Amino acid sequence: MSMRPPIHIIGVPLDLGGNRRGVDMGPSALRIAGIGTRLAALGREVVDRGNVASPVPETRARGHQRKKFMPEIARVCRQVYRTARASHDDGALPVVLGGDHSVAVGSVAAAAAGRRARGQALGLLWIDAHGDMNTPETTTSGNVHGMALAAAIGPEPIELARIGDVTPGEYKPTIAPAHTALIGVRNLDDAERERIVASGVRVFTMKDIDRDGMAAVAREALRLACRGTGGIHVSLDLDVCDPTIAPGVGTPVKGGLSYREAHLLMETVADAGALRSLDLVEVNPILDAGNATAELGVELALSALGLRIL
Repeated sequence: MSMRPPIHIIGVPLDLGGNRRGVDMGPSALRIAGIGTRLAALGREVVDRGNVASPVPETRARGHQRKKFMPEIARVCRQVYRTARASHDDGALPVVLGGDHSVAVGSVAAAAAGRRARGQALGLLWIDAHGDMNTPETTTSGNVHGMALAAAIGPEPIELARIGDVTPGEYKPTIAPAHTALIGVRNLDDAERERIVASGVRVFTMKDIDRDGMAAVAREALRLACRGTGGIHVSLDLDVCDPTIAPGVGTPVKGGLSYREAHLLMETVADAGALRSLDLVEVNPILDAGNATAELGVELALSALGLRIL
């Protein structure tokens, strides 16, 4: 019997955070691609904990135009936090299936709380074509999925940044910028760029990957995320991959990771032995071709969780 922790699959069919409908079907697409059975084939115990209930946009008012659907998104993220935290407390490794990237606010907060309970900090790899570092003050769209990393580092948007607080009303950052790496970036808003530079988060753009190679980037990102922490959370937005291999994503951007670059990054995560939880987000079956993007997401999860050739 494997001594590795069981894997808990948690679906979050949320698509309130972006402009384009369809990512609410991402958890189903990933399940159809066989994520549960294929992870179990690694010799891991796998428990599918179902979906966190999420409202659909047609039943809600957008509300504040600089933070659309914020109360509903915060409510879902709090439930993601509670569900994923229970998995951490049970000694499991949560794999959260999105949904748009705002769901990661809850899963990152849960992983950080799980580490704090052990007297440890959490490292974070945020793997994304976008920075997700806007706030209601800097956003040009009001889409909350572009604020998720900002919330994890804090202090804004406060409705999300306070999720997981151990003391009600007291704000503590979920993640330290020094323990955070943003990988694969190639599309930033001007004000967002300034916030990222000022934050202290380490950024590896596609230019860095082109120039230095994925092996070097992955090693350095993991070095800083693992240094002084009790493990890492990996939040993987499938739009980090080039649209030629991942056409079905919420916000595609040309010039992304190749198939092998994406797998090498996930294989390096597995080699580090520090993975505590994983997000797979922004899969949009409406824009996909034959469920190819969900298939890729499952393959990358397998690489991150230890699939080996030899």
